[in-house]
Amino acid sequence: MYQLVAYIKFLFTSTNQHGVHSPFVYNFVTKCLYDKTNHDAYKKLRNYRKSLQNSKIFLQITELGEGSKKLNKQQRKVSEMASISSSSVKNTKLLYRVSKYFKFNSILELGTSLGLGTYALALANKNSKITTIEGCPNTSNFTKSRLTELKVNDTTFLNGEFKNLIPTLKEKKFDFIFFDGHHNKSATIKYFESLLPKTHNETVFVFDDIYWSRGMTEAWEFIKAHQSVTVSVDCFHLGFIFFRKEQAKEHFKIRV
Repeated sequence: MYQLVAYIKFLFTSTNQHGVHSPFVYNFVTKCLYDKTNHDAYKKLRNYRKSLQNSKIFLQITELGEGSKKLNKQQRKVSEMASISSSSVKNTKLLYRVSKYFKFNSILELGTSLGLGTYALALANKNSKITTIEGCPNTSNFTKSRLTELKVNDTTFLNGEFKNLIPTLKEKKFDFIFFDGHHNKSATIKYFESLLPKTHNETVFVFDDIYWSRGMTEAWEFIKAHQSVTVSVDCFHLGFIFFRKEQAKEHFKIRV
């Protein structure tokens, strides 16, 4: 119910490119978010998703975050996880376009799951170095084997709790960080703050499911207001954060 009400409010308060006056954000919206090109990578993403949905494998799940609202069993079918818990078709295409548009070289993903987001990011730039963290060891091992088969290179798969692994990351800076796990307010804020030292002027943060719960929306509002943040773009399912010092502080709600 919370998500439904939040979406109705979003529809009434959001806009398209015509409500954007910042040249940087206008280009991002028109050339990336609204890019209608049928990229060749979309077929690869579609085929990978289909292979997961046809999988007969069961995984014993170790849940460290808030968990799925629809999958409560500890032993889950990969096919169900692909249909319910993984990034949507729309979001994986969007992640691909964002990575391709900004040409990210160093990427951190919090929440590997079945690797649909990881694969999208890898396809966008063959030279990207991706570090992806997953809390469940069985999910991490399964996804690593599948993406290895798909020749996804320069990807480091880490298994463990985000709070334990973030301090051990060797990269000094990341171009892109995707927050897609542990969907609660305090954890999201904590990971955001702990990764701020890893940013530079062009770094982009993306938060998944910012209206997943009231707490997640409160976390999103806190992050938007943070002194280090200059621009935010709220696309309902995904929230984009920019740190560009040359930009005036502005917040946008864009229908995608």
